[in-house]
Amino acid sequence: MNYRKDRYGNDISILGYGCMRFSHAAGKIDLAKAEKEIMAAVDAGVNYFDTAYVYPGSEVALGEILARNQIRQQVYIATKLPHYLIKSVESMEKCFSEQLKRLQTDYIDYYLMHMLTDVQTWERLTKLGILDWLDEKKKSGVIRQIGFSYHGNSDMFCQLLDAYDWDFCQIQYNYMDEHSQAGRRGLNYAAAKGVPVVIMEPLRGGRLANLPDNAKEIMANYPVYHTPAQWSFRWLWNQPEVMCVLSGMNSLEMVQDNVRTASTVEVGELGPAEEEMLKNVVKAINVKMKVGCTGCGYCMPCPKHVDIPGTFAAYNRRYSDGWFTSLKEYVMCTAMRKTSSAASNCIGCGKCEKHCPQHIEIRNELKNARKKLEGPIYKIARKIIQWLKAY
Repeated sequence: MNYRKDRYGNDISILGYGCMRFSHAAGKIDLAKAEKEIMAAVDAGVNYFDTAYVYPGSEVALGEILARNQIRQQVYIATKLPHYLIKSVESMEKCFSEQLKRLQTDYIDYYLMHMLTDVQTWERLTKLGILDWLDEKKKSGVIRQIGFSYHGNSDMFCQLLDAYDWDFCQIQYNYMDEHSQAGRRGLNYAAAKGVPVVIMEPLRGGRLANLPDNAKEIMANYPVYHTPAQWSFRWLWNQPEVMCVLSGMNSLEMVQDNVRTASTVEVGELGPAEEEMLKNVVKAINVKMKVGCTGCGYCMPCPKHVDIPGTFAAYNRRYSDGWFTSLKEYVMCTAMRKTSSAASNCIGCGKCEKHCPQHIEIRNELKNARKKLEGPIYKIARKIIQWLKAY
């Protein structure tokens, strides 16, 4: 297993275990199966385990497995505060205490603000008193490092990085999202600030492990053979700015395969030829792409707060990854923010189009995206989120 350093010099396995996708049996987590997979990963050198308060049964299962095998001290636990459910310092404390109980531990190594969407949301938490609360937790040692997980564009990600002295962060990043979401720009900005980055969705929810035939053919014809999943991981680990890549492993075969890759990869092993091949794979996947947006962000900021790159990324994903994945991303990037950044906010001023290097008819495409993305399910989700914010 290869390791990279966190902010305080700890050795973190470059392969992290994402605990959201444990296998289920009879409607609940198959603990025996999960235990075999986790122990195989630990024996192979994996030491970073990521869970969250809202992953059903995940914290309890992880805590039980670590306690039963007496390996809590051998691993680092990352879990998350569901800030969208938090209304006071008392609710922070209640949630955190419950997490310690579930995980059967008296400290958390890496504690994240879960799906922090914008600076305004962070400011809401600061008004509630989270800064003093986190400071006390860190000083007492019950929280070792503080970070946030993020879905959204690079501009807002960089603003969030500047809003607090974070110990680490977690972003969606893969060779298809190189210039969307936080993207390479966000990754480099974090590295420049000395903030280690943990990667989620390295396979885009499995999409990059199950490529369409035209993309598979490009990889098959390349002189060096790796499976689609192996190419995805190698592309990430080729970048020294990446500390750890999470994988939601739910089979021994997956654990073993990912461990082999994580044990043999080297920074810089992918050169221009491999990068070009993967760009061709992206083009093949994006044959059905609706908007040729590169996520550069030159169209931003929108005077009505529309997340233009985020909207187009979700719109395109509807045709590459399916409607549910697209809807989930759009909800996270627009409805979950303090101020809505939905396409329906657009007033057609045209300011964005003057700066688009791709000469996209942004106003028309936003209308098209709105029709596909802001259907009844989105509207219901937005109302529920608004109710939770007001509660």
